[in-house]
Amino acid sequence: MPQSRHPLKLLLLSTSVGALGSGLGGGVELTLKNIAHALQQRGHQITIVAPSNSVLEGVSLVTIAGELQTTAQTQGRNAPITLPKNSVLANMWAYARQHQPDYDLLINFAYDWLPFYVTPFFDRPIAHLVSMGSLTDAMDQVIEQVALEFPGTIAVHSHAQAKTFEFADQCRNVQNGFDLSLYEFCARPKHQLAWVGRIAPEKGLEDAVAAAQIVGTPLKIWGVIQDTAYWNQICADYPDAPIDYCGFLPTSELQHRLGQSQALLMTPRWIEAFGNVAIEALACGVPVIAYRRGGPAEIVRDGETGWLVEPDRVDELVSAISKLDRLDRPACRRQAEAEYSLDAMGDRLEAWFEAILKRV
Repeated sequence: MPQSRHPLKLLLLSTSVGALGSGLGGGVELTLKNIAHALQQRGHQITIVAPSNSVLEGVSLVTIAGELQTTAQTQGRNAPITLPKNSVLANMWAYARQHQPDYDLLINFAYDWLPFYVTPFFDRPIAHLVSMGSLTDAMDQVIEQVALEFPGTIAVHSHAQAKTFEFADQCRNVQNGFDLSLYEFCARPKHQLAWVGRIAPEKGLEDAVAAAQIVGTPLKIWGVIQDTAYWNQICADYPDAPIDYCGFLPTSELQHRLGQSQALLMTPRWIEAFGNVAIEALACGVPVIAYRRGGPAEIVRDGETGWLVEPDRVDELVSAISKLDRLDRPACRRQAEAEYSLDAMGDRLEAWFEAILKRV
């Protein structure tokens, strides 16, 4: 990986909804890990600020105590902004304000109101990597204010995510990247399908379960059960479905088991900002069957590395599963290598940081 000509001191502030390594932060956790390692390999000095009990090897980590934030995707459009007593979010940003002179640039990974609101009060520039699409009016308003007052500081993961905001033209698309050496190519899968993600209503797991029941193919499920009532309802609605919940696994174990699957099913009800697991699957040679919605629709090459189907149509999932033999598993791996390496992401991030710092 190329070394940066201008190494930076960077302070990365994690999501405040859960500790790194817990799975509660969803794709943000893996994204943060990959970005930290990519930038560190290029010679940048990285420090991460995250909630207590966070774990991330190989990177300087500052953990902060406090109460976790409520996840934004569980709230309605008119939800007010709230902070719990002894908020970990507030505590993390108090640390950032105190230590900002030690860094060239701060990078916010939290989809929370406070980091955007405090941006004008910091002396050091703040880059915001927005992890979700439009969810609440209050968040849209504060992100737009920053986008207009500090042009070029708002980044997203996909064009589909950007289009959920009225200020889409102010968003820079940096996508994601992965250490592909951690993912083993599997040429001969087992007779099984896969579904990976937080188990919560917006992820639409029930559609994947319904499709697996119709085709009679075992469905392996990996991810944190974020909404227990939702999971229990799925189990009650599909008592005979061939499903196997396998827990939340670290990348090394997940990629090995995921790679043994015939396909990954992605069935989100909402606009996925990106879809990290799609790249993880492709890196293992696993085709992706996804709803033509959000980030995954920009990743999957329809008819080549997977199938894109009409959203919320279980019958189309079933049809796509029947056509898996038309897809080439080596092509999946080749796409991941060509488009989603750490090197490619590192180039995009450095260009973003350079543009921000030129305005300072």
